Amino acid sequence: MTRGAARPVRPADLPRLWEMVLELAAYERLGHLVTGSAGQLGEALFGTPRRLEGLIAEHDGGPVGYALFHETFSSFRTRPKLWLEDLYVRPAARGHRLGRLLLAEFARIALERGCYRVDWHVLDWNEPAIGFYRSLGAEHAAADWLQYGMDEAGLRALARDGR
Repeated sequence: MTRGAARPVRPADLPRLWEMVLELAAYERLGHLVTGSAGQLGEALFGTPRRLEGLIAEHDGGPVGYALFHETFSSFRTRPKLWLEDLYVRPAARGHRLGRLLLAEFARIALERGCYRVDWHVLDWNEPAIGFYRSLGAEHAAADWLQYGMDEAGLRALARDGR
């Protein structure tokens, strides 16, 4: 068995990457929210401006996992942080430290860029992921902050009626 490796995502990875995105959506019971396409993901990763970055985990000669992330900024800290959008390793490839490998590369990138932290979401029922993150030293980030958001319909209504 060959050792795993993490590398930047390449355009040729898009078909397999999109398959894994769909697998993650199904696992998280969020497949009904998938409205994008592999082409749109490619545009976010490789277009101008580039809105998303990614890493691919390879094991035994092929892509078996990925991490997608983007930069955010703290006005209080006046420094960037990275937001981990997705972390996924195919079930058959788990147990080979590939998730850890992807997160270690993500951490190196964050430190190289002067980020003061990284953050991500995890579903409250996903005990395997929570246990994995805790084993790496991650902690629940914001007990006193509530996350709010607005979907596209809300954005349209606010943009139209909010003046």
